Amino acid sequence: MTNPYQAYQQSMVGTVSPEQLVLMLYNGALRFLKQAQKGMKQHNIEQTHTNLIKAQNIISELMMNLDMSQGQIAANLHALYDYMHRRLLDANIKKDMAPLEEVAGMLTELRDTWKTACRLK
Repeated sequence: MTNPYQAYQQSMVGTVSPEQLVLMLYNGALRFLKQAQKGMKQHNIEQTHTNLIKAQNIISELMMNLDMSQGQIAANLHALYDYMHRRLLDANIKKDMAPLEEVAGMLTELRDTWKTACRLK
Protein backbone atom coordinates (compact mmCIF):
# COMPACT_ATOMS: atom_id res chain seq x y z
CA MET A 1 0.00 0.00 0.00
CA THR A 2 1.29 3.45 -0.91
CA ASN A 3 2.12 5.81 1.91
CA PRO A 4 -0.38 8.72 1.61
CA TYR A 5 2.31 11.26 2.49
CA GLN A 6 4.61 9.95 -0.26
CA ALA A 7 1.72 9.97 -2.75
CA TYR A 8 0.97 13.59 -1.84
CA GLN A 9 4.63 14.57 -2.22
CA GLN A 10 4.87 12.88 -5.61
CA SER A 11 1.73 14.62 -6.88
CA MET A 12 3.02 17.95 -5.56
CA VAL A 13 6.37 17.53 -7.34
CA GLY A 14 4.54 16.72 -10.56
CA THR A 15 2.52 19.94 -10.45
CA VAL A 16 5.13 22.55 -9.57
CA SER A 17 7.15 24.57 -12.04
CA PRO A 18 10.79 23.61 -12.69
CA GLU A 19 11.81 26.79 -10.85
CA GLN A 20 9.81 25.79 -7.77
CA LEU A 21 11.21 22.26 -7.95
CA VAL A 22 14.78 23.61 -7.77
CA LEU A 23 13.76 25.72 -4.77
CA MET A 24 12.27 22.62 -3.12
CA LEU A 25 15.52 20.73 -3.73
CA TYR A 26 17.60 23.50 -2.17
CA ASN A 27 15.29 23.60 0.86
CA GLY A 28 15.41 19.82 1.20
CA ALA A 29 19.19 19.73 1.07
CA LEU A 30 19.38 22.46 3.71
CA ARG A 31 16.91 20.58 5.92
CA PHE A 32 19.02 17.40 5.68
CA LEU A 33 22.21 19.34 6.43
CA LYS A 34 20.58 20.80 9.54
CA GLN A 35 19.67 17.27 10.67
CA ALA A 36 23.22 16.09 9.94
CA GLN A 37 24.61 18.97 12.04
CA LYS A 38 22.29 17.99 14.87
CA GLY A 39 23.44 14.38 14.60
CA MET A 40 27.08 15.42 14.58
CA LYS A 41 26.64 17.56 17.70
CA GLN A 42 24.95 14.63 19.45
CA HIS A 43 27.61 12.18 18.22
CA ASN A 44 24.87 10.23 16.44
CA ILE A 45 26.83 8.70 13.57
CA GLU A 46 23.82 7.08 11.90
CA GLN A 47 21.78 10.31 11.84
CA THR A 48 24.77 12.25 10.56
CA HIS A 49 25.56 9.73 7.84
CA THR A 50 21.96 9.26 6.67
CA ASN A 51 21.28 12.97 6.36
CA LEU A 52 24.58 13.77 4.67
CA ILE A 53 23.84 11.07 2.08
CA LYS A 54 20.38 12.55 1.49
CA ALA A 55 21.89 16.02 0.98
CA GLN A 56 24.52 14.56 -1.37
CA ASN A 57 21.78 12.83 -3.36
CA ILE A 58 19.94 16.12 -3.80
CA ILE A 59 23.11 17.87 -4.93
CA SER A 60 23.73 15.02 -7.39
CA GLU A 61 20.19 15.45 -8.71
CA LEU A 62 20.75 19.18 -9.18
CA MET A 63 24.02 18.46 -10.99
CA MET A 64 22.51 15.82 -13.28
CA ASN A 65 19.63 18.04 -14.32
CA LEU A 66 21.67 21.05 -15.36
CA ASP A 67 21.15 22.05 -18.97
CA MET A 68 24.77 22.22 -20.05
CA SER A 69 23.76 23.85 -23.34
CA GLN A 70 23.18 27.03 -21.33
CA GLY A 71 26.88 27.84 -21.34
CA GLN A 72 29.12 29.19 -18.63
CA ILE A 73 26.45 29.55 -15.92
CA ALA A 74 25.59 25.85 -16.15
CA ALA A 75 29.28 24.91 -16.19
CA ASN A 76 29.94 27.07 -13.12
CA LEU A 77 26.97 25.56 -11.26
CA HIS A 78 28.16 22.06 -12.17
CA ALA A 79 31.61 22.81 -10.74
CA LEU A 80 30.06 24.30 -7.59
CA TYR A 81 27.72 21.33 -7.07
CA ASP A 82 30.64 18.94 -7.61
CA TYR A 83 32.68 20.83 -5.01
CA MET A 84 29.80 20.76 -2.52
CA HIS A 85 29.31 17.04 -3.09
CA ARG A 86 33.00 16.35 -2.40
CA ARG A 87 32.95 18.55 0.72
CA LEU A 88 29.98 16.63 2.10
CA LEU A 89 31.81 13.39 1.39
CA ASP A 90 34.73 14.75 3.44
CA ALA A 91 32.35 15.80 6.23
CA ASN A 92 30.85 12.32 6.31
CA ILE A 93 34.15 10.44 6.28
CA LYS A 94 35.86 12.64 8.87
CA LYS A 95 32.70 13.57 10.83
CA ASP A 96 33.89 17.16 10.49
CA MET A 97 31.45 20.03 10.95
CA ALA A 98 33.46 22.62 8.96
CA PRO A 99 32.75 21.31 5.43
CA LEU A 100 29.12 20.74 6.36
CA GLU A 101 28.76 24.35 7.49
CA GLU A 102 30.59 25.56 4.38
CA VAL A 103 28.17 23.74 2.08
CA ALA A 104 25.15 24.89 4.10
CA GLY A 105 26.30 28.49 3.63
CA MET A 106 26.76 28.05 -0.12
CA LEU A 107 23.38 26.34 -0.50
CA THR A 108 21.65 29.06 1.51
CA GLU A 109 23.14 31.71 -0.75
CA LEU A 110 22.14 29.78 -3.89
CA ARG A 111 18.64 29.20 -2.55
CA ASP A 112 18.13 32.86 -1.67
CA THR A 113 19.43 33.98 -5.06
CA TRP A 114 17.21 31.45 -6.83
CA LYS A 115 14.19 32.59 -4.80
CA THR A 116 14.83 36.21 -5.82
CA ALA A 117 15.26 35.23 -9.48
CA CYS A 118 11.96 33.32 -9.39
CA ARG A 119 10.15 36.38 -8.04
CA LEU A 120 11.60 38.58 -10.79
CA LYS A 121 10.55 36.19 -13.54
